[in-house]
Amino acid sequence: MDNEHIATNVYYDRTFDCEAAKILPGEYYFTNKDMLIVTVLGSCVSACIRDRVSGLGGMNHFMLPDGGADANSPVSASARYGTYAMEILINSLLKSGARRDNLEAKVFGGGAVLKGFTAMNVGERNAAFVQSFLRNERIRVVAEDLNDIYPRKVYFFPRTGKVLVKKLMQSHNDTLAKREIEYASRLKKQPVAGEIELF
Repeated sequence: MDNEHIATNVYYDRTFDCEAAKILPGEYYFTNKDMLIVTVLGSCVSACIRDRVSGLGGMNHFMLPDGGADANSPVSASARYGTYAMEILINSLLKSGARRDNLEAKVFGGGAVLKGFTAMNVGERNAAFVQSFLRNERIRVVAEDLNDIYPRKVYFFPRTGKVLVKKLMQSHNDTLAKREIEYASRLKKQPVAGEIELF
């Protein structure tokens, strides 16, 4: 499925003096290097998942694509998409040597930042989905910053598990809103992934 792919925007972050990967909606990134993964969230959510022993970890950035009442149904397209977004990151970590027993998560986002999306509670649904998914998978959530009205910039250091969250004030810059609306529109037009390989 083309909605979800590994981020390729890797750069040197002068503020933190390390290599960094920036992920956009629909992307994920994982590494065992001592580096930073960063994203900006509005109504989307990100799960930062790591093996607390090896330091192998990653982050995804996703949104449930529709506001249907069946969003919590395990057979709805929306839930299948969210499940795919989570499974692709978890499976990538496991294939790279992480142990399921050592996985821990920190989750962020789900803000009510998109005008016109509030009726559908997109941010709240995304936040509830990620919490429910991790609970069902028995992956311990050790920190969260969900919902509210603010966009967030999230900095994740997988090797140590450290996360820094900067709440952004609503501004005249529409880049985040345009990016999420375009992403949501793209999701509605594309089919949901098929089979998921479970570990």
